[in-house]
Amino acid sequence: MRITRFTHACVRVEHDGGVLVVDPGTWSEPRALAGADAVLVTHEHTDHVDVLRLAGLGVPVYAPEGARLPDLAPLPVTPVRVGQSFTAAGIQVSAHGGRHAAIHEGQPDCPNLGYLIGDGLYHPGDSLHVPDVPVHTLLVPAQGSWLRLDEAIRFAHAVGAERAYPIHDAQLNERGLASVAGWFGETIPGYRHLVPGDTA
Repeated sequence: MRITRFTHACVRVEHDGGVLVVDPGTWSEPRALAGADAVLVTHEHTDHVDVLRLAGLGVPVYAPEGARLPDLAPLPVTPVRVGQSFTAAGIQVSAHGGRHAAIHEGQPDCPNLGYLIGDGLYHPGDSLHVPDVPVHTLLVPAQGSWLRLDEAIRFAHAVGAERAYPIHDAQLNERGLASVAGWFGETIPGYRHLVPGDTA
């Protein structure tokens, strides 16, 4: 399985000729979707889903049941429930979690699914839900209005993956990114920093 990281939370997964893209939001590069066979959306926030771009793509889009996507264009969405397993772009996927992490007391959350893809790649979206199945490669959120650094590190340790790569860092400047990458490198076993365009 080949993983290519794009800006923020967007990741492209290629396996046995299938191309699956996770969370192509408004901050990610359009080229992430070139040749995509299917798209996974973890939740409804625009930094994770660009509805107009996906409407023009014409491939299956899987999103959490109950997600309220902007009604800007017709989008072929298949709703997904927690615990559901399905095949997208020829790759086995299972859905975990259920809700977006809390941002601030009183602020509404939304449905959020973490996806276990193939033989153990886990994309949690905007959540720190630890799945009850083995994870070999973790995409660990690096920054967010809903996240503290110690929470991200504890999450990575709880998941216990062999490898970990960063996602969700587009709001960090160079100094902040270097700091987070430094802490992750010192504290998360198997961590490797990927910048947009890097593959693993």
